[in-house]
Amino acid sequence: MGFETFKDYEAEVKKHLSEKRFYHSQCVAACAAQLAEQYGADPEKARLAGILHDIMKDTEPEEQLKIIEKYGIMLTEAERRNRKLWHAVSGAAYIEHVLGVRDREVVDAIACHTGGKSGMTLFDKVLFVADYISADRDYPGVEALRALSGSSLEEVMIEGIAFTIPERMEQRLTLEPRSIEAYNEALWELERRRKG
Repeated sequence: MGFETFKDYEAEVKKHLSEKRFYHSQCVAACAAQLAEQYGADPEKARLAGILHDIMKDTEPEEQLKIIEKYGIMLTEAERRNRKLWHAVSGAAYIEHVLGVRDREVVDAIACHTGGKSGMTLFDKVLFVADYISADRDYPGVEALRALSGSSLEEVMIEGIAFTIPERMEQRLTLEPRSIEAYNEALWELERRRKG
């Protein structure tokens, strides 16, 4: 297929997404690179994860599910009932098996960029936070989250998840236990730092 440069991957992503979603991916790529630089992760790798993270977002849910099943990924009951998570899981499978991305850090970060998970690495957190605060995001409180990102990725994760969970509960939608685990671990990490 010949994906060698960032531009190659960017051109491929553009084929899959609406103009708005593609612009979002470009913004996340830039934000992820900047956060990676700041926190000591690989900026070029973060940029790649950012451009690829939503590659399946505009694909029909049924097609996303086919990709997930084709590559033998077992969804938990909570994941199966939460379609918002499917694009992350199917996107990770797609970039690995179809586009040939072999970097585990990139694949794993894309797989958990929407819901989070237990044991998130620095790289996972960089992509997760970049998706919340990228330049195209415009929702009440985003400026405060951008400011928080200057001192702590975990603070942004906590605020982001604390916003998402009540929203899902209000709509009587399934909660993702891994999001709660990510939230708890981010809290514990902050407590450790305060004591440390």
